[in-house]
Amino acid sequence: MTLAKTRSVSLVGVDGFVVDVEAAITSGVPGLHLVGLPDAALSEARDRVRAAIYNSGEDWPNRHVTVSLFPASLPKRGSTFDCAIAVALLAAAEAVPPRSCAGLVLIGELGLDGRIRAIPGVLPAVLAAANAGCRTVVVPRANAAEAELVPDMEVISAGTLRGLLCILRDEPPPQEADEDHPPPTAPSDGLTIRRPDRRTGLDLADVRGQAEARRALEISAAGGHHLFFSGPPGCGKTMLAERLPTLMPPLEPDSALEVTAIHSVAGTLPPGQPLITRPPFYAPHHTATRAAMVGGGSGRLLQPGAVSLAHRGILFLDEAREADTHR
Repeated sequence: MTLAKTRSVSLVGVDGFVVDVEAAITSGVPGLHLVGLPDAALSEARDRVRAAIYNSGEDWPNRHVTVSLFPASLPKRGSTFDCAIAVALLAAAEAVPPRSCAGLVLIGELGLDGRIRAIPGVLPAVLAAANAGCRTVVVPRANAAEAELVPDMEVISAGTLRGLLCILRDEPPPQEADEDHPPPTAPSDGLTIRRPDRRTGLDLADVRGQAEARRALEISAAGGHHLFFSGPPGCGKTMLAERLPTLMPPLEPDSALEVTAIHSVAGTLPPGQPLITRPPFYAPHHTATRAAMVGGGSGRLLQPGAVSLAHRGILFLDEAREADTHR
C-alpha cells in the first residue's frame, strides 16, 4: 500500500477548519472512493480530478484508490478540495515526491482541462490554516492577492495542475496562458441586496442645509451610534445616509481582514481589490426576506446576509416601517 497526505480547509460560514486529505492506493477494484462525509459537489471531485490529471499529461493509477477526509465527522462541502485530492493521489502514486506536499495546504477547484479555478472564501480559509500552524498554502493564481493578506504565510499561486506539479517536483514551470478570472460570485437566491457603494464623489460637504441632520450624522459617526431618520419622502434621508461612510475613518487592519473575510465567503469582493479598507454600506430593500437579512441557506453553504455584509460599516434600512418582519 502507498500512502500520501496533504491538507485543505473546510469552510462553515466564515469559520475554517483544516482537513487532512489522505490518499491510499491498494489492491482491489480500480476506482476512486471518497470517505469523510463529502457532499454531492465534493463527491463529483472524482470525475474532475481524473480528467484534470489526464489532461495534465499524468497517468491515472489503475488501482483501488481511497481518499479520506479527516476529521471524518465534519461535513465537507464544495469543490475546494480538488487540488488537495489530486496532489495526494499523485503523491501516493509516487508521481510527486510525498515529502514535497506533506505540509502543504491546497485550496482550489480543478477544471477538466487541468486549470485551477478561482473560488470564493480564500481569505478565511488561509486565515484558518495560519491559525492551525500551517505556513505554506497553495491557491489559484486569481486568488493570490487575497491570500497574501495573511501575514507570515508563504503563498504559492498556480494557474494549472501541471504548473503546480512542476513546482512540487522542482522543475521549470511550463508556459501557461494568462487567463486569470475573478472569484465567482456566490448565488443570491434572488435576494434583493444592494452591493457596497463603490461610487466616488459622495461627500457630506455637498449637502446644503440640513444642519440638524448633518450634526446627527457627525455624532453617529464619531461615537458609533445608531441613527433614525424620519420625515416625508424627498426630504433627503437617503441622500444623507449614503454619505455617512464618508465621515468614518478607514478600517483598522484587523477589522479590514474581518470584513474582507465575510465578503470573500459571499463572493462580493470587487475585482482588483483584495482588501476592503473602507466601511461597507448596505441598503437591503424593505421586501428582503429574513434569509437575505441575517443569512442562511438550504441545501448549500451558509451565506452571509445583509447584517453580516455590513459588519464594521453601515446597514441602512430604508422604509423600515414597510418591512415584513414575519417573512
